[in-house]
Amino acid sequence: QVQLMESGGGLVQPGGSLRLSCAASGITVSIRDMGWFRQAPGNERELVAAITSDGKTNYADFVKGRFTASRGNAENMIYLQMNSLKLEDTAVYYCAAVRKTLAGPTYSYWGQGTQVTVSS
Repeated sequence: QVQLMESGGGLVQPGGSLRLSCAASGITVSIRDMGWFRQAPGNERELVAAITSDGKTNYADFVKGRFTASRGNAENMIYLQMNSLKLEDTAVYYCAAVRKTLAGPTYSYWGQGTQVTVSS
């Protein structure tokens, strides 16, 4: 079993920065790629950034140039550095991990989410 735990959320002013962390524990050998998602009230959960086991990243257009996903020294530790935050970035942010399935790689493990609120 894999457990994911996010931290680092909070209240920040527009234009400010915040860094989210995600630690994976348990049988982490089953983890492949990882990613960050977010969900705002009334919206569907959306992919923010994905990071492969090799450290390659892909970003949603709405965060390109502002957010950076990275892996830490620990094999299953990832971060999301958020700069130039906007009001529209307000959401619950989730850490997720990919597991290979018969249908292909699937985000199978999820954290509890951490609230990010951007407000003046």
